[in-house]
Amino acid sequence: MNQTAVLVRFRGVVHSTPEVVHFMIRTRKTVLAALAALTLTLSAATVVAQMTPTKNIVEVAAGSPDHTTLVAAVKAAGLVDTLSGPGPFTVFAPTNAAFDKLPAGTVDTLLKPENKDQLTKILTYHVVAGKVSAAQLIKLIKKSGGKAELKTVSGGKLTASVQMGKVILTDEKGGTATVTAPNLFATNGVIHVIDAVVLPN
Repeated sequence: MNQTAVLVRFRGVVHSTPEVVHFMIRTRKTVLAALAALTLTLSAATVVAQMTPTKNIVEVAAGSPDHTTLVAAVKAAGLVDTLSGPGPFTVFAPTNAAFDKLPAGTVDTLLKPENKDQLTKILTYHVVAGKVSAAQLIKLIKKSGGKAELKTVSGGKLTASVQMGKVILTDEKGGTATVTAPNLFATNGVIHVIDAVVLPN
C-alpha cells in the first residue's frame, strides 16, 4: 500500500509531519531542561540567602520568643550597642526557661538599676570574643583533650566539654548548661542557645 506523506509548512519551510513532531519534542525537552536549570539556580540562591545572616546578635535574640528575658536583661545592662556592634561575638544565650530556674526573685533583682554592674558581669560571662561555631568549638574541645577553657568577655572562664554528643558548659561555680540549639548566625557573630544561666565567681 502506498503511503502519502503529510506535508506541513512550519516557519516558512515545508516539512513532513514526523519532522515537525520531532522538532517540537526536541524543543520541549530544551525548554524543560532550561526550566529545571533555572529552578536549581533559584533554589541555590534561596539557600545562600537563608545561610547569609542579615540581623545582628541583638536582633536575632529579639526575634525569638524564648529569649525575651535575655533581651530585657541586655537592655537593662546597657549592652545593646555593644552586642549590636561589629564584634564578632559568640553568645551562649539562656532561654526564658533557663532564667526561670534561678531562685525566685533573682531576675527582678538583677534588672534593678542599682544592680547593673552585677547584671553586666553575668551577661558578659555568657559572651566570648570571636565567632566560634559549634564545629569549631567541638574541634577545640577534642584538641584540648576533652575540655576546652573559654575566656569570656567578663574576664571569667567557662569550661566546654562534650557529653552524649552535646556541648556542655561548666561555670566557675560548678553549674552546667547544655547547648540545645547551636549556630544561630548573625552578622556580627553566632548564638548558641543554652538551657541554664551560667554564673561567674
